[in-house]
Amino acid sequence: MSKPTLLILAAGMASRYGSLKQIDGFGPHGETIIDYSIYDAIRAGFGKVIFIIREEFLEKMREVFDEKLKGKIEVDYAFQSFDLTKFGVERVIERTKPWGTAHAVMSAKDHINEPFCVINADDFYGKDAFEKMAAFLRDEVTDEKMALMGFKVGNTMSDYGYVSRGVCDVNEEGNMVSVTERTNIYYVTDDVGDKKIIYEEEGKQHDLDPDTRVSMNFWGFTPRIFEVAQSMFSKFVKENGDNPKSEFFIPSVPDYMVKNNMASFRVIPTSSKWFGVTYKEDKPIVQESISNLVKDGVYPEKLF
Repeated sequence: MSKPTLLILAAGMASRYGSLKQIDGFGPHGETIIDYSIYDAIRAGFGKVIFIIREEFLEKMREVFDEKLKGKIEVDYAFQSFDLTKFGVERVIERTKPWGTAHAVMSAKDHINEPFCVINADDFYGKDAFEKMAAFLRDEVTDEKMALMGFKVGNTMSDYGYVSRGVCDVNEEGNMVSVTERTNIYYVTDDVGDKKIIYEEEGKQHDLDPDTRVSMNFWGFTPRIFEVAQSMFSKFVKENGDNPKSEFFIPSVPDYMVKNNMASFRVIPTSSKWFGVTYKEDKPIVQESISNLVKDGVYPEKLF
């Protein structure tokens, strides 16, 4: 059986690997978050990594990754662009940014023939998440049974402001019923000084249990996702082509498939703590967290 592939959404990252690469250092030797994800994927048994990038940054990305990963994992690149003809859309639409994360995934359709995992380039997901997803993609995945990693929302918060998360409704079998994007989740302090998590909707505050499972764009798919996404995308462009800020997001595809009985999506629970730099104040916290993981032997001091 073929090894699963890791698809990294990096179209917005590549420019930071240029003149601003130094600000992305989090590990003891300047390792970036993306380096830790690739390291975790290699030891979990992934066979290939594909970066979704803007074509103009191909040379820079190759300089950064090809030599470092040579002999460790196969590396490939796919391009997210404004050309929609390869997705069956003949209309030319002027935009300043591409069409979102699901469009980015579709951009890899000619590069992948095996089960694969999608992640964000600038999120730290942890060893446990990669091991569990690799096992699912090796042993369980089918065109009718896919998955996402379900992080506890309490393990994905920032102390410095609100975050956006895909809040999952999970049934008794552990499958996703729906995923709803909540764009305003943050901490508040109650009357006795305890922190609790709330989200805002239409000006009202709602409590959110810290153990609620949320999506962090860590999905396990088969190539069937390309076919479904493309059919949805054609309709999306028709309805949203005149809105320059409209984006076709990944969760809308699994949500559609579940609601139309096309596939189930297992919400794989992980105890991993997510790290990310939503606010500049988050950076030293991420650096300290990674330093502690190195001290605990989860990662070597030098990855590659």
